[in-house]
Amino acid sequence: MTAFGSVFMPEMALSEFNGEHWSEPKLVASDSISLHPGAHVLHYSSTCFEGLKAFRHGDGSVKIFRMNANIARFAQSSHMLALPEIDSAQTEQMITMTVRRFADQAPEVPGSLYIRPTHIGTEPAIGKAAGPSATSVQYVLLSPVGDYFSGGADTTLRLLLEEDGMRCAPHMGRIKSGGNYASALLPTLTAKKEHKVDQILFCPGGDVQETGAANFLLIDGDTLITKSLDSSFLHGITRDSILTLARDLGMTVEERSLSVEELLERSQKPQCEAALSGTAAVLTPVGTLVHKGKEYSVGSGKAGPLTSGLRKALNDIQWGRAEDKHGWLVSV
Repeated sequence: MTAFGSVFMPEMALSEFNGEHWSEPKLVASDSISLHPGAHVLHYSSTCFEGLKAFRHGDGSVKIFRMNANIARFAQSSHMLALPEIDSAQTEQMITMTVRRFADQAPEVPGSLYIRPTHIGTEPAIGKAAGPSATSVQYVLLSPVGDYFSGGADTTLRLLLEEDGMRCAPHMGRIKSGGNYASALLPTLTAKKEHKVDQILFCPGGDVQETGAANFLLIDGDTLITKSLDSSFLHGITRDSILTLARDLGMTVEERSLSVEELLERSQKPQCEAALSGTAAVLTPVGTLVHKGKEYSVGSGKAGPLTSGLRKALNDIQWGRAEDKHGWLVSV
């Protein structure tokens, strides 16, 4: 089985900003781009991206899930990194033209086409450490994928609770930028080696936030608890979708601060569940928390019924098996 996101469709949509306007999008070979070695992105990390999915429905149609929300976050990330402003309508055109081009190759569910819009600063100017790139390139890659975690929905993850470090700088948290993922990489690799965990759950100062690539949700009975939105962590679109569905199902949703102490106390209740949410992870259950050398099972330590039910409710909409009451799906 190939690793998630390691196989790409042979063409991608691309548009260039020359300092004044964006070029007309075109489909080009997806195996390379040309950059000057002094390109701003290579030295000052002026880059952001998005991750969303398109799904094949039973009638053969292909639908993109929550494209407008992803484009809005893409525009926000570009703005906060001082990249040239994207044209949201053009970005939508680039996404749909690429998915339409390869719609006949969209995998059957639970597989999908993973969509990766990317925006990078291209101006060759190594003297611009404190200045923005005047030029940029935007492109959209497609990758046919299955589950991010090899065990799928039955996987239960082990998380290390890290109170001394952060995933990224607090003011950068809501930007979907490569640098944020890079800053969490070495701590995560070290934790995997030393503590035999799957991910770090960053809890700076005891405040439960997120892992390197997913939001964290705690379910205690009919109550779902997750950190309230601020600038320190990524505002996940899957997170928002799950919270919406939880409310639809009559659950109480609490967006608020969650301490490590409260998390560990609640996790010992038999009915407690925890999960990671994200475009790639969907909703993957957490079975074990590791804190200061001690292991804590979350509830039974196995995938719980509410996590499984919320994941199914989301998948049913994405896969066209339930009514899309919130207008989340876009046809290509």
